[in-house]
Amino acid sequence: MRRLLSKFGGLAAATMLTLGLAHPAQAADPACFEFTDVTRETAVVRIDDPDRIQHARDLLSGKTRERPHLVGRIVKRTAPYNPRWSFHYDPATVGFFDVAIEVCDATLPYVEDHLDEAGGAFLPGAHWCPWSSMLTREVPAP
Repeated sequence: MRRLLSKFGGLAAATMLTLGLAHPAQAADPACFEFTDVTRETAVVRIDDPDRIQHARDLLSGKTRERPHLVGRIVKRTAPYNPRWSFHYDPATVGFFDVAIEVCDATLPYVEDHLDEAGGAFLPGAHWCPWSSMLTREVPAP
């Protein structure tokens, strides 16, 4: 009996692992959105997660007002979809928030001007949550 349960458990684990790797919700195409902040400068963020893409579209359409601001980790290099700035959000980390701690708040120009300091005392862990960030429109992905 113990041997049968052991074989069944191994088969169940293998099946769950296979199904988990083939999860269809992860297969959505990325989407790009323009955003702005209190300085009225603009940048583009790429979002890969289907639920977060839908949330962004819901914000733009007015379907929701919840969690309107962007949060995520920045990467210190230009992205093809955001060529104006020397940094971009890591698409795998992009999310939305209502309220966040002050240590991750900064404007687009301030991040650009202090990019060499990002990840230390300025934007610890490279987490950026501009309090005044707001999506303005969806743009074509490159």
